[in-house]
Amino acid sequence: MQTLNSDFNARVAMHTAEMDWQASPSPSVWRKRLDLVDGEYSRVTSVVRYDADSAFLAHGHPEGEEILVLDGTFSDEHGHYPAGTYLLNPQGFRHTPFSREGCVLFVKLCQYAGQGRPHLEVHTGNEPWTPGDQRGMEVLPLYSEFDWPETMSLERYTPGTVLPPQSHPGGAEFFVLEGMLEDEQGDYVPGSWLRLPPGSSHARRSAKGCIFYMKRGHLSATAGGA
Repeated sequence: MQTLNSDFNARVAMHTAEMDWQASPSPSVWRKRLDLVDGEYSRVTSVVRYDADSAFLAHGHPEGEEILVLDGTFSDEHGHYPAGTYLLNPQGFRHTPFSREGCVLFVKLCQYAGQGRPHLEVHTGNEPWTPGDQRGMEVLPLYSEFDWPETMSLERYTPGTVLPPQSHPGGAEFFVLEGMLEDEQGDYVPGSWLRLPPGSSHARRSAKGCIFYMKRGHLSATAGGA
């Protein structure tokens, strides 16, 4: 059984700019896996690259799918999604994805399960940022629902922002989009992915400013790993 970073009680940091692209089931689609629980079609987090004029065979998502378009335009029969688009496809969703110009995605498979979840399409470039609870911090909410534990958002820090320690009882993930995010254990440039286990805490800061994706509250039920 193939696994990668499947112990959700472990802190993990990966820098995708330093990783090689690996083949996927489609010859024109490439990936850099960040975590993988149980083989090819299980829960996985990855950065995915579609070459120009590439496509993937029609397939379903029995446990949902989460996508943030990082570069280019991602498409399927339901629409076209330029860079900055955030998608949540609920369980049972089917599509035939492709890209005419090529694209790069941050993708989380089998991590949006549950009956009644909405399909969500957010064009983050058109959405307003709101002040955060700390000076120098702004937030762009992506998803939260009362009946589900996870929340997803983008955060933006002005240069020199320093936050006090924040606890993550349900764990947290970060993917840096611009600038440099820092904490007491390292610096995280664009393409860096950081996963913190349930019950952990850290103090975020940014000397130069940054924008990053954050997901919180989703690891409690999976802690222990495979």
